[in-house]
Amino acid sequence: MKGTFGPHDCRLLCINSLQSNEEIIPEDIWTPFVSSSLADNSSSDHVLGLCFNRNDLEQINEFMQEFSVKNIIPYMEQKIRSLNQQVSATRKGLKNQFKNLWWHKGKDETADVSNGSIYTFSSIESQIRILGDYAFMLRDYELALSNYRLLSSDYKIDKAWKRYAGVQEMIGLSLFMLDQSRKEAEYSLETAFTTYQKIGASGQRYATRCALWWSELHKARGQFKEAANVYFRISSEEPSLRAGILLEQAAYCYLRANPRMLRKFGFHLVLAGNRYTICGQRKHAIRAYMCVLPVFEGDGWNYIRDHVHFNLGRWYAVLGKSELAIQHLIRLLACSHQSAVTQEMFLGDFLRVFQSVGKKYEMLKLKLPAINTTSLRIHFEDHRTYASATAILLPEKTWQYLEEGLVPSTSPTSSNWLDSAARSSSKSLKGKDSNICIAGEAINVELEFKNPLHIPIEISAVSLICDFIPEMMLEKIGVGHHGEKEIGSEIAVSNHSIDEEGNISDRGASSLVLSEEAFSLKGGQSMMVHLKVTPKMEGFLQIVGVKWVLSQTVTGRYDFTSQLPKKKRVKGKSNDSTEYPSHQRLKFFVLKHLSRLEGTIHRMPVKTNVGELHRLVLELSNQSCETIKNMKLKISHPRFLMVGELEDLDAEFPACLETKKNKRVHAGCVIEDDSDVKTKSSNTIFTFPKDISIEGESTLLWPLWLHTGEAGMISLSMSIYYEMQTPSEYMNYRVMRMHYNVQVVPSLDISVHITPCPSRLQEFLLHLDIRNYNSSESFWLRQISSVGKQWKLASLKPSLLDIKETEDESDSNAVNSAYLSASVCPSQLLPAGQALSLFFRLMDTGKCTSLNDSDNYMNGQFSSDVKLGPPSSSEPLIDVSCGPLLKFHFEERIARKEVLIQNPSERSSVSDLTSTNCQLFGTVDLILAVEQQDEACKLSLGDLSDAQRISSHHICHCSVINDCPIWWIMEGPKTVIHDFSSPSFCEIKFYLTIKNCSNMSISVSVETSDNESVVDQTSDTPQASAARNQVGWYDISLETDEMGKVKEGPGQGASSIIPSNEFSELQTAVPCSPFMWFALSSTNIKQLGPQSSVTLPLSLSAFAPGVYDLSNYKLLWTLHQDKIDPHMKLDVRSTASTDEHDRLEISSLNIQNEASTFSGYGTGGTYSGIALGHPFILTVLQSTCSKSQTFGS
Repeated sequence: MKGTFGPHDCRLLCINSLQSNEEIIPEDIWTPFVSSSLADNSSSDHVLGLCFNRNDLEQINEFMQEFSVKNIIPYMEQKIRSLNQQVSATRKGLKNQFKNLWWHKGKDETADVSNGSIYTFSSIESQIRILGDYAFMLRDYELALSNYRLLSSDYKIDKAWKRYAGVQEMIGLSLFMLDQSRKEAEYSLETAFTTYQKIGASGQRYATRCALWWSELHKARGQFKEAANVYFRISSEEPSLRAGILLEQAAYCYLRANPRMLRKFGFHLVLAGNRYTICGQRKHAIRAYMCVLPVFEGDGWNYIRDHVHFNLGRWYAVLGKSELAIQHLIRLLACSHQSAVTQEMFLGDFLRVFQSVGKKYEMLKLKLPAINTTSLRIHFEDHRTYASATAILLPEKTWQYLEEGLVPSTSPTSSNWLDSAARSSSKSLKGKDSNICIAGEAINVELEFKNPLHIPIEISAVSLICDFIPEMMLEKIGVGHHGEKEIGSEIAVSNHSIDEEGNISDRGASSLVLSEEAFSLKGGQSMMVHLKVTPKMEGFLQIVGVKWVLSQTVTGRYDFTSQLPKKKRVKGKSNDSTEYPSHQRLKFFVLKHLSRLEGTIHRMPVKTNVGELHRLVLELSNQSCETIKNMKLKISHPRFLMVGELEDLDAEFPACLETKKNKRVHAGCVIEDDSDVKTKSSNTIFTFPKDISIEGESTLLWPLWLHTGEAGMISLSMSIYYEMQTPSEYMNYRVMRMHYNVQVVPSLDISVHITPCPSRLQEFLLHLDIRNYNSSESFWLRQISSVGKQWKLASLKPSLLDIKETEDESDSNAVNSAYLSASVCPSQLLPAGQALSLFFRLMDTGKCTSLNDSDNYMNGQFSSDVKLGPPSSSEPLIDVSCGPLLKFHFEERIARKEVLIQNPSERSSVSDLTSTNCQLFGTVDLILAVEQQDEACKLSLGDLSDAQRISSHHICHCSVINDCPIWWIMEGPKTVIHDFSSPSFCEIKFYLTIKNCSNMSISVSVETSDNESVVDQTSDTPQASAARNQVGWYDISLETDEMGKVKEGPGQGASSIIPSNEFSELQTAVPCSPFMWFALSSTNIKQLGPQSSVTLPLSLSAFAPGVYDLSNYKLLWTLHQDKIDPHMKLDVRSTASTDEHDRLEISSLNIQNEASTFSGYGTGGTYSGIALGHPFILTVLQSTCSKSQTFGS
């Protein structure tokens, strides 16, 4: 061979030189390079290259290097030189250029030839292309670029578009390799790509190749966004498989862009997955969609995320991977943003795929229905038990405040009595993340379920998931009561388990009782579900979560342990010092069974009127076998609800409230703290008698009284403390809590006006304005009563009727009732929306009691009652001096007092409780009893309701005093007839009675004045002005008839009156003042004891007939806070003329009102003022008789 081909062109290559003792080379160097046809024909078990050794591989490597260097490359260089000489001779130079231009003129009108069949291999264009390609392969890019440019113009002129596009493609690559003119390189590749697309289907593959070079050019320069655009352009022209690959590459270009374009990355991956799906490549589609999921997991991409999960679920289901399909389809169940049709499709696909699995297991990620973790509330009973659901919802701080003093506390310095009591009673059994419960008593869990879809769903078999460890197992594993050691799930007795085959079984049925609920939820509906678990024995219980069944197919599960709030570590304290809230603790230590008291209140109204009185029945039931003893009760609002007497239970209502002879007054409840009135009311604890206990499986009934004193929603809470006969070592007592809400609607509004009587000492006119604000009910007024011994009520007697006083009490009562029904209260019925007024006499009996005299209220007082209605009414009076009405009145006084102190603006109609006068002199309290007969209400309440409805309205702290601590009245004749001819003056006797109404000693100074007087300040006529200038009197204009005689007046005869002309002569002849005080014109009472009175005689001389206003006297009083002298000293002195005090200008004051000026407390502890006299009009007439006559004294 060397002789034939030459010594340099032949070489011997040795292969398959492996000997039997040599090691086989593990690498297979042939298989990657074998064509597909050869690989299909060869056996799959046959491995190529097993006979090669290391020397054979080295010789092959050396041979190929030598062959390339010594043969291939020199041949290409020689070919380039020869082709370059040929091209230079034919195409380069000025002569060849003109020749080539002339030769191409005849081809301008030829048709387009895309395949270039006119060019042969030996043509100059083909040789130039070979020259350029050889130069490009040998990396002589300048020579290649020059030859490609030479060909470009020729192909364009010849309209050989495929060859033109190929040359443009190589021009772009050459410029890219030379790193010159980037824009020209991109333009050349774009021109080639566009030209390939214009050719049609034959150029599509070349267009794709060009676009790949174009995109690589952009990626090499870091222009990933432009490269992605190129990939996207060619994907639309390619089949689905290649289009999916191109779109996937475009997506990764967006991911590598700076900044990263995640949205476009995910979008193009979704498009790629869709193209893979069209061509049946589901695995590639799943791979693309799985890469998209992290991009669209956040908010704002709900629809794209649903599309991805839905397609992944369907593809996995087609591939037979149902469990993976369920993981994606379950994410679509809570798609509240989708339409109802789409939601129904998602739910249907999920249920079908789940049924195809054929196994039952719990889905931890099932979000249908949605569970509101913040609504989780755990209600349990340790030493605190609850009688109703409303009591459970009440805040714990409210119960703690109510039960102060009711529940014993071993730590007096503890700030939270309930926690300290619980810790002491449980002996540290209660951990920081655990509670205490009793065996046999249910633990209630409240959890809110919500349907986020627009379509209805069915939920069934809703129950709790619990782990329970019996007490004997706790001792074996050494778990203490503090819970230091964690309890593993492998030793817990759970109420559910799953075997190896996937079936659900129950193992804790013997130790736990679980409730199950089933319900349906409409679209968007929420429902609070109450679940229960009842442990049967002692041990440790942990609530793990909740499970349910969706549409009778899928079992969902939700664990609470991962949703509990984390402990907040307090700065400066260890993390162990922080406790979980008790309503969120999931662990319980179960104690042995203890006695439990159950209670309810019968006849408790849901809606009632203001002031309505209800007799309720408290039923206490002991369902256990042991005795309950040492019971105590405390009520949050004793103003509205209080404990009655046991004998009230059997008495008829309202007969038990009526006045009876020899009625025994009960002391009422036991008051443990009676330091003051306010404490006695708010901290009242009722202790059941020692001999009263509740045996096992027995019931105790006790009466209660409800009185709604104000409108609005009233919240009534009650705690009952009791002890067990055989208590646990961890719990000595228990407390039952009861709570009720009562709606109170307005009924009667009563306003009181008290006016002093100017003609009688310590007697007033009581005016009641009553308005019915109830829009539907009418009331029957039954009686009005005053509470206390100091005041007495009486009906008004008509002045127009001649009613004589009689000693017969029955006749007097008949007369009073007749007048009361005829004029004062025309109708006993007060319809809805109507109003009426009542008038009564209010008299002071002189038996003054202190405001804080609580013994009189709690032990019974006398009361003054006035019966309302017609005389034919046979209804007895209601006794307000004892029983529940008196107790409620006592509470109303305290409540009203607190309101008046907090709201000074409401003191206009009642006494100012903060003033000195109110604290000294007292007020009057009134009770208005009304009745309402409502058969409809009776039928709705049942047989337990009372036939009659009684209401009592309490009006407290009504002011009956003025600003002056003394009361006085002047008694004497109102009309005097005297003959002034002999003697020339008339002496008239008066008596001034003064009473000290305060509880302190007082000094009074009486000063009279006859120099100045006021007759009428309200008139502005000239006659009135002239009368004001006269001293103490004015002319009487007597009317005469046609005969010149004076007309007779009431009680007078015409003969006793002189003619007017004679009277005028006598009047003008008077040389001095018309009247004058004498004798005791100035009197000082140095000390007048409390509630004492004194009568002073006064004398007046009238010198002329006329009408005199005798209110020109004043009383100067001073209160003393020193010790009261039981012996009153009276110093009466007479003065002929008035001193400086008498010359006070009191004529400018209004004598129609009781005016007084206070100087306040002085240094000696005094309180003083000035009071002006009451109006007293004296008429003095001239008589012809020598004997004087007086009238109206």
